[in-house]
Amino acid sequence: MTSAMQPQSATPAKRILVVEDALDAAKNADFDIAILDVNLNGQPISPVADALVARGMPFVFATGYGERGLPEPYRDRPTLKKPFQMDGLKQMLQIALDRGKN
Repeated sequence: MTSAMQPQSATPAKRILVVEDALDAAKNADFDIAILDVNLNGQPISPVADALVARGMPFVFATGYGERGLPEPYRDRPTLKKPFQMDGLKQMLQIALDRGKN
C-alpha cells in the first residue's frame, strides 16, 4: 500500500493586515503581522503603530518617503521602500516576525 504525501511548507501560513486606513482593525483584528502604509491620505500613522505596539503585534512600514516619513519613535522598525519587490517584502516580514518573538 502506498500513501500520497502532501507537500509541507517549511513556514506556516501567516495572516497579514495591510493598513491603509483601518485603526479599528489594528486594535481588534486577528492577524500575525501588519504592513503600515506611511501615507494614510494625510493622516498620521502613529496611532495605528501605537495600537499595534500596545497589542505586542509585529509590523513593518511601507513608504516611498524614506526615513523622514516615519514617525520618530518608530524609525528603528523594519521598513520597505516603495516600490518594493517580493523578496524585499518577504525579508522585512521575516525580520519583523523574528523581532516580535524576542
